[in-house]
Amino acid sequence: MAASLEIAGNVAAITLNRPEVGNRIDLELAYVMADLAREVRQRDDVWVVVMNAEGSDFCLGTDSSTLSETRSDDSRLADLRVSQLIADIEKPVLCSVQGRASDQGFELVLACDLRISDPQATFSMSQLSSGLMPWDGGTQRLPRVVGRSRAIELLLTGMALGASEAREIGLISEISDPGNADARALEIAKSIASLGPTALRYVKEAVLSGLDGTLGSGLRLEADLSFLLQSTGDRHEGISSFLERRAPEYRGN
Repeated sequence: MAASLEIAGNVAAITLNRPEVGNRIDLELAYVMADLAREVRQRDDVWVVVMNAEGSDFCLGTDSSTLSETRSDDSRLADLRVSQLIADIEKPVLCSVQGRASDQGFELVLACDLRISDPQATFSMSQLSSGLMPWDGGTQRLPRVVGRSRAIELLLTGMALGASEAREIGLISEISDPGNADARALEIAKSIASLGPTALRYVKEAVLSGLDGTLGSGLRLEADLSFLLQSTGDRHEGISSFLERRAPEYRGN
């Protein structure tokens, strides 16, 4: 299987599983990713998602033979676009990165909400060196994460960022201990999953949707979602557990 799904408690882990080719994305992997992303979106028992990868590298981009086959067929190229599948998951999505995250692999990392990196991880988009350009969201998501000037520099030069510099510019959320990125991402995911799942979804929606509009429209969305949250069972449970000095038992309703 090119990718797998494992669910423990309220955390789902999607794992890229083509380590022999650096987890490069081909049509089979893209189709499996589409199925897994759809499943975690539909499952009420999944509150947080973690993306990781087998092997020494997170993802080295697109399978070159597959990309060559799809260049003259826009519909098949669209099938290779996996980043939006991850970005469309309404629940918080974390990723743990080891080794290299390059080209489309870097674009996939950018589609996640929180990024945990091994100290030796590197990040690059070098498609221009092959006469191509990022086509899975990289030109749009990268400037939203690191700013316009730094994004253009990274895209035009294809330079590889190490973990420390990636952390300095806000590309990654945290650098783990060596060899511990997967475990650290899972630890954070479990902590997030202990919170109210409805509130988690609303916070993500408010932030991401607000970025695409004006400050005024974003504030109105925040107010609307906050009002909706007041009527949920999770909100009542949060208040009750606080008053009763016990851990909350959220149900996502």
